[in-house]
Amino acid sequence: MSYRKLGPGRLVIATHNAGKKRELVELLAPFHIDVIAAGDLGLPEPDETGTTFEANAELKALAATTASQLPALADDSGVVVTALNGAPGIYTARWAGPNKDFRMGMERVNREIGANPDRSATFVSVLTLAWPDGHMENFRGEVDGTLVWPPRGTNGFGFDPMFAPEHGPLTFGEMEPEQKNALNHRVRAFKKLVDACLR
Repeated sequence: MSYRKLGPGRLVIATHNAGKKRELVELLAPFHIDVIAAGDLGLPEPDETGTTFEANAELKALAATTASQLPALADDSGVVVTALNGAPGIYTARWAGPNKDFRMGMERVNREIGANPDRSATFVSVLTLAWPDGHMENFRGEVDGTLVWPPRGTNGFGFDPMFAPEHGPLTFGEMEPEQKNALNHRVRAFKKLVDACLR
C-alpha cells in the first residue's frame, strides 16, 4: 500500500485539548514541520458524530484542513474498558462532562466497574492525516493495561493517572514524558504515521 508523503510546511493539529497538543508538538519536533493548533487559528471544534475512533478522527482532520486549507492531523482516543463492554470508548471525553473534569470521569469508570475483578482496559488512539483535497491516511495505536484506584500521579492528562500499562507498576500519570512516550497508544500510532508519511 502506498501512502501520501507529508512535505515541509505548515500543519494544523486539529485539537483544542492542551495535553494532546503538547504531545503531538513534541512528537513532530524532530521533523521540522511548522505546527499550529486549530484552537490557535480560532477554528471551531466539530461535532464528533462518528461511531468509531477512525470516524471521529477523520471528522476533526477534515474540518481543520477544509477551514485552514492546510494539511491537518487529528487524534481521536479513549479508554476501552473490558468490564464495561468497551465503554467509555469513543465517549471517554464526554464521561468527563462539559467542563472536561477527568477526575469525575475516572470516578464514574471506577464506580461502574464496581466489584468486578476484571480491571483490564486498552487505550486506543487513531491519528488521521488529511489534506485540503480530501485525501486522508489513518493510523491506529493501542496499549493494554489495568485500571487502578485511586488514581496515581499528576503527569499526563485525561485518564492517565488511572491507567497502568502492561509490563509495569506505574500509571501514565506517574511516568515522566519520556517513559510514557516509550509505550503509549498515541506514540504507537504516530510511529506508523512516521513510517508511512514522513520517511
